[in-house]
Amino acid sequence: KFEPLLLLPIGFGGLLSNIPEAGMALTALESLLAHHDAGQLAVIAAKLNCAPDVHAIKEALALALPSVQSQMENLAVDMGYTPGVLALFYKVAIGSGVAPLVIFMGVGAMTDFGPLLANPRTLLLGAAAQFGIFATVLGALTLNYFGLISFTLPQAAAIGIIGGADGPTAIYLSGKLAPELLGAIAVAAYSYMALVPLIQPPIMKALTTETERKIRMVQLRTVSKREKILFPVVLLLLVAL
Repeated sequence: KFEPLLLLPIGFGGLLSNIPEAGMALTALESLLAHHDAGQLAVIAAKLNCAPDVHAIKEALALALPSVQSQMENLAVDMGYTPGVLALFYKVAIGSGVAPLVIFMGVGAMTDFGPLLANPRTLLLGAAAQFGIFATVLGALTLNYFGLISFTLPQAAAIGIIGGADGPTAIYLSGKLAPELLGAIAVAAYSYMALVPLIQPPIMKALTTETERKIRMVQLRTVSKREKILFPVVLLLLVAL
């Protein structure tokens, strides 16, 4: 009943990625590390100048340049390992940044700007919602400051974008700033957005009276088709400038 188009694919993907021994979400290099072959680990460790154990190799990879990580991935492929289907999907769709942008464009195409154009003051409501981004970033940095949970500034920024209540943007930004947190951020963002119909009613009842809730909202004026077309075009040009 709550956003099945979001939660069902997320749940299905979670099941697929956690099937034991399937490795559907592992890259070729991650499959090599999971196999624990001493000879192959020694080859990778020699390239990275680290100890030939999985933990040391993972630490060296985390500090390595993207070009070095790509070389190690290609080396794992040469050794006979292949990435899982979910890892390939991530690389092509999410890692490249294509899927979030296409989804965001589709969401924008479905958005009706009529009420906003009829009453521009409602823009302040949307702008106020973005303060959640800064609050979340500061919250993550506060946890890091007190030593409760360790977050770097890029990780805090990736977590903070959840406060904007926009899934595609959260996925895109976390993929660029903190790929290691992408899964957790994507699930958290879409889960809480899917639960909005469950969370909002008690808050609305607490902040409004029954008489206020019975007020029928009407659009102040009719917005022409030309206005609806020109608005996103002009906005795009202003943002690009």
